[in-house]
Amino acid sequence: MICAWSLCACGNVAEDSSDRKVMEESKAAEYEALFDEIEAITPYKSLSNTNPIMTQRFGADPYAMVYKDRVYFYMTGDTFEYDADGSVTENTYGKINTISVVSTTDMVNFEDHGTVYAAGSKGAAKWAANSWAPAAAWKEIDGEVKFFLYFANSGGGIGVLTSDSPTGPFEDPLGEALINNHTPNCADVIWIFDPAVLVDDDGRAYLYFGGGVPEGQAANPGTARVVELGEDMISIAGEPVIIDAPYVFEDSGIHKYNNKYYYTYCSNWDVDQAGTDQYGFESGEIVCMESESPLGPFTIKETILENPGKYFGLGGNNHHCVFSFKDHWYITYHTRVLEGNMGIEKGYRCTHIDSFTMQKDGSIGLIDQTLQGREQLSYVDAYQRHSATEVAVMSGMSTVAGDAVTDFYGSGTMALGKIQTGSFVKVQGVDFGEGAPSKWIAEIKNANGEVGVIQLRADGLNGDILGYLTIDANTGTNYAEFETNLNTGITGVHDVYMIFYGEEYEVLSWQFEK
Repeated sequence: MICAWSLCACGNVAEDSSDRKVMEESKAAEYEALFDEIEAITPYKSLSNTNPIMTQRFGADPYAMVYKDRVYFYMTGDTFEYDADGSVTENTYGKINTISVVSTTDMVNFEDHGTVYAAGSKGAAKWAANSWAPAAAWKEIDGEVKFFLYFANSGGGIGVLTSDSPTGPFEDPLGEALINNHTPNCADVIWIFDPAVLVDDDGRAYLYFGGGVPEGQAANPGTARVVELGEDMISIAGEPVIIDAPYVFEDSGIHKYNNKYYYTYCSNWDVDQAGTDQYGFESGEIVCMESESPLGPFTIKETILENPGKYFGLGGNNHHCVFSFKDHWYITYHTRVLEGNMGIEKGYRCTHIDSFTMQKDGSIGLIDQTLQGREQLSYVDAYQRHSATEVAVMSGMSTVAGDAVTDFYGSGTMALGKIQTGSFVKVQGVDFGEGAPSKWIAEIKNANGEVGVIQLRADGLNGDILGYLTIDANTGTNYAEFETNLNTGITGVHDVYMIFYGEEYEVLSWQFEK
């Protein structure tokens, strides 16, 4: 444990408590003056908005998997492409070979778990060039819980990775695609991609996939498929069957409610007036179908999500996942809001989540797309250890691997990194209870021994100051605990802001103590 000597009594800094108090007050005044000169780096989203769910990197084609008291989101790892002059170019999707993973327990603070190295020479599935549109599921097999991450190798096939943890490391159990054009009844599927997976109440599992529009068949492409998975979740049982989805384009989705199955998909870009008159949807919208069986047949029910371009200005493909968590219903989808806020309009996508009410008859209606997002479902316990990456807003920094395993595989334990003066994070809804904290403890790596300071504030960048943590010891390549005493009477629920001075240090976790 390394004490921030300037703000806590440790060692023999001062023999007399009154002298120590004077020193602490003097140092606090010095830090307050220092931070008064610091301008917080402008974030890529409003402090009051929960969408996009992360801004430290992009994430497209989001898929939600609920496990225990947490929901995990797996996203296509959009990453900048550059021309010879170093300028950002249009997103071709051709260089995407990672899958981003974040999770939440309260729907507003999201913990970063990094990026799964899925495809390519560095990835688990070296046979694949790309990893698009992931879908995830878990299942207990032979008494052990296993996790399965399905992904698309561009439009040419669907692979599957396995793990003992929802965040990896992931391995490739097959060494080849699970489904491709040689799979029975898949030869005429133009795009074998965009998987969705359902593990039913009886333990049987189903994979939904496909897309593309054969020439002259916009109204009835016939390219959507569903197949039952084997007990092992890495094989198929039987032959894929056609889902008769009018004007289908891409983006399979599946959810179950009141013993009925709801297949959702994105309509293609050739929906004419006759199609709209017949089915009620337009191009690039999420359509919902209903069935009594996970294998269909499905019938058109309604449109549930318009193209995000109608709400946020920058259009593009529409990709979604419907899920329930803690008795609430949500849809996650991607937009181009983040790149727009960055001043870049090249087709790089970010993830949003909005809530809706599932009606007793299974109807959803048109879901409102917002920047404000969702309500917080539970508060953050101030006195439990939390990942420093579990935040509602992050600005002026990124995340880095928190251990060697994560560094090698891409996903796992992450830390706040690439910090600079003026960086900050907001943790929303921290519950201090009835008794005020006396300490704040953080695990920090300070490999170069540079001096840094973290200022803690409540309820805003200019809110009440809770304290300061000095980082003035060289920890080498390991994380060490730094602590500081607090002199605050804060109780109840508040947003906590951590504002950073200095650079070249990383923060792994934090907690308050009484």
